[in-house]
Amino acid sequence: MNTYDDRFRAVKPMKETDDNDEARQFKGPGGTPGGLGLFLFGLALAIAGGYLILNQVNVTSGYWRWWGENTFGLTLIPLVIGIGLLFFNARSIAGWILAGGGAVIIFVGILSNLEVYFRQTSLFNVILMLVLFAGGLGLMARALKRF
Repeated sequence: MNTYDDRFRAVKPMKETDDNDEARQFKGPGGTPGGLGLFLFGLALAIAGGYLILNQVNVTSGYWRWWGENTFGLTLIPLVIGIGLLFFNARSIAGWILAGGGAVIIFVGILSNLEVYFRQTSLFNVILMLVLFAGGLGLMARALKRF
């Protein structure tokens, strides 16, 4: 026969001592000791370098050149047919495929017709931008490295 003590065992409460204090202690980035200041400084350098690099880039668009000159209207056909099918029946698999495919064709067409140029600048500025960006990434990686 079970006694009262066998059925309802008392559970020892967990004591909050030094064991949990060590687990709760803040560690640096990536769980490494220290390095938070180094990581933040590297992040600031990488952001500054990345901004300066991206600030020197011009992006323009060219003509839509899929299957000949000025064929943007042809790329709209699958999208329009797919949308029409979806308005008729929202569960139409063909409608979803045509609408999704048409949207992808238009998105890829826009990206493929972009022309990207790096503006003229001095060699000193280019070296400064690249050193800031690469140095910042290096400092961030160093802060994450375990000693």
